[in-house]
Amino acid sequence: MQLSLTKPICFFDLETTGVNISKDRVVEISILKVFPNGTEESKTWLVNPEMKIPKEVVEIHGITDEKVANEPTFKELAKEIYNMIKDSDLGGFNSNRFDIPLLAEEMLRADIDFDMKNRLAIDVQTIFHKMEQRTLSAAYKFYCDENLDGAHSAEADTKATYEVLKAQIEKYDEVENNTKFLAEFSSRKKFADFAGFIAYNKEGVECFSFGKHKGKLVTDVLEKEPGYFGWLLNADFPLYTKKVLTSIKLRNFNNKL
Repeated sequence: MQLSLTKPICFFDLETTGVNISKDRVVEISILKVFPNGTEESKTWLVNPEMKIPKEVVEIHGITDEKVANEPTFKELAKEIYNMIKDSDLGGFNSNRFDIPLLAEEMLRADIDFDMKNRLAIDVQTIFHKMEQRTLSAAYKFYCDENLDGAHSAEADTKATYEVLKAQIEKYDEVENNTKFLAEFSSRKKFADFAGFIAYNKEGVECFSFGKHKGKLVTDVLEKEPGYFGWLLNADFPLYTKKVLTSIKLRNFNNKL
């Protein structure tokens, strides 16, 4: 089958130095770009993370310090990667909670103003968990009746994710072949930032989802306690979260002019 697309979608997968969105780095990225007419374009890069890859992580994806020592850094690759995805929606497996947030951090560190304002995000894992409650390898076996050879290789995982999504659409009548539906269906609670520190309330207004100000409007807190904004910017929060907070503060300031 062919996905019903109104714009390209880039399925992607990251292999990294760990799972800390703020501190860990990409060691491999694979992108499969699918166009509305069904044509595909794929690209995989090994990346020098400029930090040691922990032994326990190497045991999972097999990418060693030696393997990436002479590869380009993410900053050197950032423009090429961004040019491939800039006109596209994004898709992945657990991508809403991990791959997209970490990609955003890498892009911002490379001085590329990455955001999700004009694109949809489809998380195939969420659809899978809502319907079957399994892992990617099990999903590939369940939906495609094939074994996932090369699991934890970014390229194999990316291709499997794309094939699983198409099989999900064919299997479930309630899963529509429509990127807007898929993005909404594969999303969890709505957050303004990727890491989940700033949520939307029932009225669609940003509020803090953590700490002493949990549930309070961001604009109210920043106005009544301006020092809190400075603390957030200097604390160990993801760059994208800081970008969102700055945007909210500027928007609130401009609204008062």
